[in-house]
Amino acid sequence: MLKFIDLFAGIGGFRIAFENLGCKCVFSSEWNKFSQQTYEANFNHRPFGDITLIPTSEIPDHDILTAGFPCQPFSIAGVTKHNALGIRHGFEHPTQGTLFFEIVKIIREKRPKAFILENVKNLQSHDKGKTFEVIKNVLYSDLNYHIHYQVIDARSLVPQNRKRIFIVGFDQSIQFSFPQLPDVKLRIKDILESEVDSKYTLSDHLWNYLQKYAIKHKEKGNGFGYGLVDLDGIARTLSARYYKDGAEILIPQVGKNPRRLTPSECARLMGFPETFIIPVSDNQAYRQFGNAVVPPVVEAIGKEMLKSLAHPVPERDILAESSLKTLVINQLELAFVF
Repeated sequence: MLKFIDLFAGIGGFRIAFENLGCKCVFSSEWNKFSQQTYEANFNHRPFGDITLIPTSEIPDHDILTAGFPCQPFSIAGVTKHNALGIRHGFEHPTQGTLFFEIVKIIREKRPKAFILENVKNLQSHDKGKTFEVIKNVLYSDLNYHIHYQVIDARSLVPQNRKRIFIVGFDQSIQFSFPQLPDVKLRIKDILESEVDSKYTLSDHLWNYLQKYAIKHKEKGNGFGYGLVDLDGIARTLSARYYKDGAEILIPQVGKNPRRLTPSECARLMGFPETFIIPVSDNQAYRQFGNAVVPPVVEAIGKEMLKSLAHPVPERDILAESSLKTLVINQLELAFVF
């Protein structure tokens, strides 16, 4: 049985996915006390708090590292390209002082067989691409992991547009491909509860405000405004700010103002199981699901990772093949000349 650790664990989306694949969680870390509460209610285990406070040596050995790490600006001012490739450490390390650096420290010391990291799709363009370039260089050139990355939209497995970047790494050069996700054709109406408390219906004051706000921004030529969903379609991305007014995903109601999703509906929208326990307030639940990963997407990627680990066929060395092809062409040209 492969062992994994769950860093920046949130409410356990990665854990659900990898336990469904038969793996065993041997360590988890999450600093938010409300997320810890939800995690403990579902897994009978309270995650360790601030990951920066635990010595790496005390983290159990593991085969796979999982993390939905926060995106922080990496200070690379004054760091040469040579340094950014990960040769320098300590205070000169390009990721020093960021939470990503905590992942780097653990990978460097524990050398798991593989890792999977998740972040917002804009990670690639953050700071004009510099942030992602540092991440790739550190993982590949410094830590010597073979990395694969792809932006994946969860819309084929859950009824919302949700694009996230996933970075998968292996400690050896083996074949790996991100999965082609099947379209299960879920629609918003498929995840709605039949009876919903009236407290989720927007007040006249809030509904009028959102409509005026949308008109004002439409006149300015931008798209800011509420999202009244088509029940036969899919929703916008559920965000951590949903607790404020629910504006991005509003459910139409006949003869009433639209309503927010309930926390249970948010769980379904994110692909969490029906048995998932929500022990916190609505506002905290909205934050937690808005920040979560989609377990079915992670499970699909994890399944491909496990296949690669079980049958480690060496990855084709495209660079070497290209160099050999160039050499052959040059030799043929020389032969033709003479």
